Amino acid sequence: MKAFNTKIIAVSNQKGGVGKTTSSINIASFLAITETPTLLIDMDPQANASTGLGVDVSHKINSVYDILINNMKIEDCINKTEIEYLDILPSCSKLAGAEIELVSMLTRETILKEAIQECCGKYKYIIIDSPPSLGLLTINVLTAAHSIIIPIQCEYYALEGLSQLLNTVRLIQNNLNKNLEIEGILITMYDSRLNLSKQVVEEVKKYFGEKVYKTFINRNVKLGEAPGFGKPVILYDATSTGAQNYMTLVSEILNDNE
Repeated sequence: MKAFNTKIIAVSNQKGGVGKTTSSINIASFLAITETPTLLIDMDPQANASTGLGVDVSHKINSVYDILINNMKIEDCINKTEIEYLDILPSCSKLAGAEIELVSMLTRETILKEAIQECCGKYKYIIIDSPPSLGLLTINVLTAAHSIIIPIQCEYYALEGLSQLLNTVRLIQNNLNKNLEIEGILITMYDSRLNLSKQVVEEVKKYFGEKVYKTFINRNVKLGEAPGFGKPVILYDATSTGAQNYMTLVSEILNDNE
């Protein structure tokens, strides 16, 4: 089997409701559709990325919690998905308590990074859906990642809390992961009919410049419906605006990483 030079990308914003999990699921799915071996790691205790790819988290399954707390091997926790080149490392509700359990552990910030080393080379991309907080789970994610995609929704207060996230990124760069960089800023829930959307884009571009992806993710009903069926949008409605947006975005990500 070909060994890949694995790229690890975290999708992160501690502000909820910005399209973080939707973006994680669909970026990973469209990478896999291009026959690129991809692993999605669900680090959010809500486990929405897991259920959104058809994993039944109500049954006892090996999850990322077992890797962080029970020292289980990553290969024993990875699940296949409906998409041939896409695997998932699922989350579970117990992960919510892991923040407290990690506190007393030595090397608590690097547990995920060390676990991922075992499967680097097997996947071309590892996408991590971060928790919507800035605790030890997110620190593990940012310590393990090469880069970070930050989704920002076109709403009032869109940039609120962003300075906190960027401060955390700087702290990680200074202390735990000096090579961490911003992969890109993703505009989500865009509506070209609304002045507000245009204002948010203007503001974000002023702040981040070239780091803002040219592809915006439009408001789209199908994107909201797909997870309820345990499917990424490509399997739910490949002709929808949401599917087209994420396909274009993934082309942009692949071009940036050539």
